[in-house]
Amino acid sequence: MDLDVSAESVPIFRALASSVRVKIIQLLSKDKLNVSQLSKALGISSTITIAHLNKLEEAKLIRSEKKGNQRISTLTIDTININFPTKLYIPFKSVDIDIPIGQYTSYDISPTCGLADSKGFIGKLDQPGYFMDPKRYQAGMLWFGRGYVEYQIPNYLQKDQNLEMLELSLELGSEFPFSNNNWKSDITISLDGQELGTWTSPGDFSDTHSRYTPKWVDNDMNQYGILKSLRISNHGSTIDGKPSGNTTINMLDRTKNSWTLRIGVKENADNVGGCTLFGHKFGNHNQGIKTAIYYSDQT
Repeated sequence: MDLDVSAESVPIFRALASSVRVKIIQLLSKDKLNVSQLSKALGISSTITIAHLNKLEEAKLIRSEKKGNQRISTLTIDTININFPTKLYIPFKSVDIDIPIGQYTSYDISPTCGLADSKGFIGKLDQPGYFMDPKRYQAGMLWFGRGYVEYQIPNYLQKDQNLEMLELSLELGSEFPFSNNNWKSDITISLDGQELGTWTSPGDFSDTHSRYTPKWVDNDMNQYGILKSLRISNHGSTIDGKPSGNTTINMLDRTKNSWTLRIGVKENADNVGGCTLFGHKFGNHNQGIKTAIYYSDQT
């Protein structure tokens, strides 16, 4: 589960703000349990146990099902990532661009692979040729087992403007047929042939339904990824604020009309677990590949 610090996440934070409910989560991580079993393990009454279970179910951290007179509870997630808001205090101007994930300009991929929009799949699954389908521009989710997709980041800067820094934000996950919450994949991101870094995705998540993924997507298919933030400055490149590469902003050709962004999984990676990109109307973040180009005026 991927959370941000917003009003929508408050029910989950409230559900976790209890030592009893934390203990329930620990118990359910080992096995499915009924109310009586939980009540005995916790040393509290069944009535109070049910009240705690209701809180956890409202937050979609567990689910319950009836079997005869028994209420059986199951843990629905195994990971929670919290993305805190950040503000960059720099004396630069910026140009903001949101690139749709279907607006790739080149690709070289292998199955499993596919494209989807808010209404259904685009073309046939596991056939890379359909990645050139004209409807790809409507895609809100794409996935591939290995290979890469490339995008063009437009350079809107004028001759009298200096490129100072570039930031990227995108929602990523691994790729496994249907899904696998524990399926690592080393996803490498580069810009104009210069590697910005490699991030190891922990899985291809379907442990809970995402905020935006359409309901036509089955619950056992990948639902969401993890929002990653990359930055290229004079000090090198970072992923989520941690150093990830030696590529600096000065290595980019500032005279070009666009820069090539590549997102892929290398053949020789330690974890070849594919890649899933989430865009508008999919995942937990209603966005494409957000790009911020920071610049200063020449003096």
